[in-house]
Amino acid sequence: MIDHLSVGVRDLAVAGRFYDAVLATLGYRCRHAGDETRGYGADDAGFWVVRAERPVAPDARSGLHICFTAPDRDAVRAFHATAVAAGGTDNGPPGLRPEYGPDYFAAFVIDPDGYRIEAYAGPRG
Repeated sequence: MIDHLSVGVRDLAVAGRFYDAVLATLGYRCRHAGDETRGYGADDAGFWVVRAERPVAPDARSGLHICFTAPDRDAVRAFHATAVAAGGTDNGPPGLRPEYGPDYFAAFVIDPDGYRIEAYAGPRG
């Protein structure tokens, strides 16, 4: 349904370092690196960070978060550890989330710009 998603960031270099490290744990890599944008994906770029003069202000109560698919539970664990080491803030450690489903295994982090991100591995993960 959604072809791609872009988020605005103040410092593209900081965001690029963060997402280069974090998304690599899930099997994604930077597919496009420009002066104003970086695009990430497995094959094509589907997640973009874009230098923005006025990025969306962080709001923990907005309900906005971005969930990335992980190949397995080990990748979810690596996502969380790498994100925290790269400047993110823990927002929920790796583990089962039975309130979302019996096999819903996820971890939650807040990135350096305040976006809430998640990695999720499904029942086969």
